[in-house]
Amino acid sequence: MRLFILVFAGLLVLLQHRLWMTDGGLREVWQLEAALSEQTGINRSLASRNAALEAEVLDLKQGLDAVEERARAELGMVREDETFYQITPYRDGRRQ
Repeated sequence: MRLFILVFAGLLVLLQHRLWMTDGGLREVWQLEAALSEQTGINRSLASRNAALEAEVLDLKQGLDAVEERARAELGMVREDETFYQITPYRDGRRQ
């Protein structure tokens, strides 16, 4: 009977070692869950960025207001009937 208990105790220790320490064990599962959580957060931020870019593309395709706003802001364009004024700030009482 004593041998029987020792054999089962040895098997229990062996199985526990495989469960905790080897590849595919709980340690690896925990690492994979952490990596999955991190990647899920990255994917959420990229999905929101993609949605914003998609909305911007649709706005540029459908309306001229967005195109005009970009032309004014990024290229400095003005309409023919407008007058452009540029005000430069003073530094130390002198113009830049």
